[in-house]
Amino acid sequence: MKKLLGMVLLVVLLITTTAITSVKPNAMHTIEGTWELQSFYNYDGENIIDTVPLAEGYRQVKMYYDGKVMWSRTTSSDTKDSDGNDVVGRFGYGTYELTDTELIETIEYGDKGMMRDLEALRKFTFELELKDNTYSQISTDAEGNRTFSENYKRVD
Repeated sequence: MKKLLGMVLLVVLLITTTAITSVKPNAMHTIEGTWELQSFYNYDGENIIDTVPLAEGYRQVKMYYDGKVMWSRTTSSDTKDSDGNDVVGRFGYGTYELTDTELIETIEYGDKGMMRDLEALRKFTFELELKDNTYSQISTDAEGNRTFSENYKRVD
């Protein structure tokens, strides 16, 4: 009986020691939450060459949750669409996927202008730089050179 109790105690001690000393991998940052656009970067193919602040009256917010993305944006009242109409806001809704290096958004629904634009392109693939409270979605050209990015800050 003492041998059995000793053996059980040894196994419990071994499991506890292993659990305490095991190195736990770093969890991947999560994009789930609400983000607000802060600025744009222009690139020379690899490096940032210019930071473009938001125009007065421009605000863009994105929300990611459970594989779904929704974004909305407001602009100043002097923004016109291709038909010459005032545009003060846009929105879109769809799904997203993440890899270690990419953000892929597929827009399913949006405002009238967005739906017209979606006839040509629904799936957007960006290079992704994701940290705890900031992220950048970087657009690239056909050769993979960086062209510009949208830079976001976590709201919640």
